Amino acid sequence: MAVLGSFALMLALALSAYTFIAGILALVEGEGSERIGETARRAGIATFGGVLLASVVLVVCAFQNNFSIAYIFHHSNRDLPGPYKFAVLWSGQEGSLLFWSLLLAAYGFVLRLRYKTDPRLFAYASVVLAGVQIFFLLLLNFAANPFGILEGPLRPDGSGLNPLLQYPEMVIHPPMLYLGYVGFTVPFAFALGALIMKYPGEKWIHITRRWTMVTWAFLTCGVFLGAHWAYSVLGWGGYWGWDPVENASLMPWLTGTAFLHSVMMQEKRGMLKMWNMWLVFATFWLAILGTFLTRSGIISSVHAFAQSSIGDWFAWFLCITLAVFLFFFFKNKSHLKSEHKLESLVSRESSFLFNNLLFVLLCFTVLWGTWFPKISELVQGNKVTVGAPFYNRVAIPVALLLLILTALGPLLAWRKTSLESLKRNFMWPMIGAIAVAVFLMITPQRWGSPFGLKPWQDISYFYSLMAIALSVLVTLTVASEFYRGGRVISRHTGQGMFASMVQLTHRNTRRYGGYIVHFGVVVVIIGFAGAAFNVDKEQAMANGDKMNIGPYTLVCRSYTQDDSPNKASEWAILDVYRGDKKIDTMTPVREFYKASQQASTKPDIRSGLNEDLYLVFEGQNEKGEPIIKAHLNALVMWIWMGVWIMLIGTVLALIPNAPAPVRVPAPARLETAPAVTGD
Repeated sequence: MAVLGSFALMLALALSAYTFIAGILALVEGEGSERIGETARRAGIATFGGVLLASVVLVVCAFQNNFSIAYIFHHSNRDLPGPYKFAVLWSGQEGSLLFWSLLLAAYGFVLRLRYKTDPRLFAYASVVLAGVQIFFLLLLNFAANPFGILEGPLRPDGSGLNPLLQYPEMVIHPPMLYLGYVGFTVPFAFALGALIMKYPGEKWIHITRRWTMVTWAFLTCGVFLGAHWAYSVLGWGGYWGWDPVENASLMPWLTGTAFLHSVMMQEKRGMLKMWNMWLVFATFWLAILGTFLTRSGIISSVHAFAQSSIGDWFAWFLCITLAVFLFFFFKNKSHLKSEHKLESLVSRESSFLFNNLLFVLLCFTVLWGTWFPKISELVQGNKVTVGAPFYNRVAIPVALLLLILTALGPLLAWRKTSLESLKRNFMWPMIGAIAVAVFLMITPQRWGSPFGLKPWQDISYFYSLMAIALSVLVTLTVASEFYRGGRVISRHTGQGMFASMVQLTHRNTRRYGGYIVHFGVVVVIIGFAGAAFNVDKEQAMANGDKMNIGPYTLVCRSYTQDDSPNKASEWAILDVYRGDKKIDTMTPVREFYKASQQASTKPDIRSGLNEDLYLVFEGQNEKGEPIIKAHLNALVMWIWMGVWIMLIGTVLALIPNAPAPVRVPAPARLETAPAVTGD
């Protein structure tokens, strides 16, 4: 089986190299080279078959417990549950690179089947994808072969999968993250192809819009699944610690989000062409940089793979891609001149521009903080690590400013907005937001700082109140957009308000789907704001002991153990009371995995809309009593709900617009409302 897998990878490399070389020849020769171009396209399609075969072989070897293959030995064992044996494909260094190559080949497969949309532009994009594919297949064949044979005598069992990865979410989190990482190669391929061929107009933007949105949705899902995994498995009570590998996934998400916003200016007004080209390149480049961070050993992280020599491969690839992009950018940048200039600071163009600057500022902050330990080591000789306070000092104010722009953006017209119009449309949402802020500040007994401080005494509490108030502002702005547009349709058709708003959404899914995404972001921000109200407590608990935290009382009922072929477990069983009423029994656990000889802590979480009760079995004291750490985390459920809303909005924005009905003559009275067609 190992020979078959290695042969499939070598065949895929040969096919990909042919796609790249023959594709370039066909593009250079132009007319008369259609046959060469067609063979290059078909070789690219066949590349997917080769990589798929290698992936299937690796998964089959995992299920067959073929421990003669070193990768299977190090990441599986006989008693590993079936879903995790399938996840072996992406759980280690070599397998994850194979999975990356598989996804890239799959994206290329779809792209090459759709080539008739614009054959020449798609041919350029196909060549760029083939170039990236060659790099990963070179890695798999010569630096990180997943089918390497284990040296020495055959072992009866494997070392087992990392205990932290033996969690149901890890079966879907890496695929979602990689679908996002790899997917951004496609918009980059089209952008670079359009730059090389001096592609006229904005058609490449229209072609890649859906690719970018789908990829962004996958990356969003992957980032937040990673946060949920950290919250549910690592047992530290949080979901985001500004870990370098967390940062690696956040950076391309930030630039990708900026690109999705600024690209509207290029579509609508022919502006920011150079900026968009740099954004799409930066998103692709940062995705590769994140892969370099996790595999080079240059940083330390609970998420990172072991140190290896392939970091040098990635460093060279990053340099080569940057050099290629710079060459064609400076060669053809005259083709990227804007067709219009910014006419007013009070306009939709300016809101998109400020939005982009804030996203890039936040991305640069994350990039600087992530690399600062290495930079300080090179400059000063000692490694200085920055923590959450450094990132929060920039990220929180930037997020608040982005909320303000999110509220203002829908109310601004293209080119120029009158102050009178802005005042009229913005007044009621602003009044509502101020009312909520005042209410939260005058009711400290329910919403106050856990330390009993006032908003002006506790900066985190102040930021949280600001975030909640601005979230209300965005929500009211979005609601007013739906209401005003629905009211116009209702007056013209006689439909009810709800049916009119549904029709409004169907007639411009991109715009109103985007508003739903913005509402999802607001819900996520409210969840983040709850962190200011978190409390925690730690205590050793013998049978019958009690712990009070917030409105809850925990009573230790017993302590027990369990054993299975894969792992041994220790459980603490605690009854949860609210007042005198028992409301739940919770069982935090510590597990010891036999194959890998590693321990893991699995918290027990009781989730609600207001707060999560989060219990961790920290271990035992010298008396053998369980040590329990309890966290009361406010509003965490809102984060996960907000992500679902964001994904629903993205799916809606991908649906084609319904055709506009025959217009009914408007009544004599003029109605101020947002346009119901177009952006």
